[in-house]
Amino acid sequence: MDLSAINPVLLIASLMVAATPILLAAIGELVVEKAGVLNLGVEGMMITGAICGFAIAVETGSPMLGLIAAAAGGAVLSLLFGVLTQYLLSNQVATGLALTLFGLGLSALLGQSYVGVKPPASARLDIPVLSDIPVIGQILFGHSFVVYLGIFLVVAVWFFLNKTRGGLVLRAVGENHDAAHALGYKVVRIRMMAIAFGGACAGLGGASLSLVRVPQWTEGMTAGAGWIALAIVVFASWKPVRVLLGAYLFGGVTVLQLNLQAAGVSIPVEYLSMSPYLITIIVLVIISTDRSKAALNAPASLGRIFHASS
Repeated sequence: MDLSAINPVLLIASLMVAATPILLAAIGELVVEKAGVLNLGVEGMMITGAICGFAIAVETGSPMLGLIAAAAGGAVLSLLFGVLTQYLLSNQVATGLALTLFGLGLSALLGQSYVGVKPPASARLDIPVLSDIPVIGQILFGHSFVVYLGIFLVVAVWFFLNKTRGGLVLRAVGENHDAAHALGYKVVRIRMMAIAFGGACAGLGGASLSLVRVPQWTEGMTAGAGWIALAIVVFASWKPVRVLLGAYLFGGVTVLQLNLQAAGVSIPVEYLSMSPYLITIIVLVIISTDRSKAALNAPASLGRIFHASS
């Protein structure tokens, strides 16, 4: 066992990359839930985005086109969920679970010919002066575009929800859809836009996994990342900045356990591999002990079916 082999600077830099797929999916799901919709299909949208982005990037040679295709693939799948739950009034929990199973099956079918294929390398944003700063430059600069996109979306979502009229309307729909409808707001339309945004973010999260973090396609490669994203939204009490912290916590534990394995720590690999999920569960249990606070932060209309009476 040689813990000196673990480079703290590279560890933190890797943390940012590892956290990005979950961060993107979680920030999208936060917006969906703020609108009063519970979409449990995040895993299915992520894996669909992963294969859509990977396939287009390989076929065109452009990772940027791959990211756009991933966002589109995730959004299309989410709109299927939206039509079923918002127009046909199907149960949101059952439909979300079905969406995950559908996404996993569809991605396996589409990805058969891409196993073992190497995608084009994603460009890194190397800023000449800032990248040369000792320690800070190595940690914060020189990452792929999608890493910075995740951080930007956290700031943008926070600003939208708290500082704009559109964000106020979205939150009103999530708190009391009947009152919002009585005031003349198009509840279903607003929720469909939120669902599409959440799907696009989940698709981007999947593509950041298959094109940036692990540049390859493997069936089922999300490995529960969508479920962790859902848990992080609850852990964050539906607050964007806390989503960032939660994603980085999970990413940090994931990277740390990989480094510990490489350093030869005398702990069974299986225990190290399950540690990120175990710690997430422990954090959620601690958070949920204050049930009154958790209930206060959750959107009041979350998961409830809206049916316009007029």
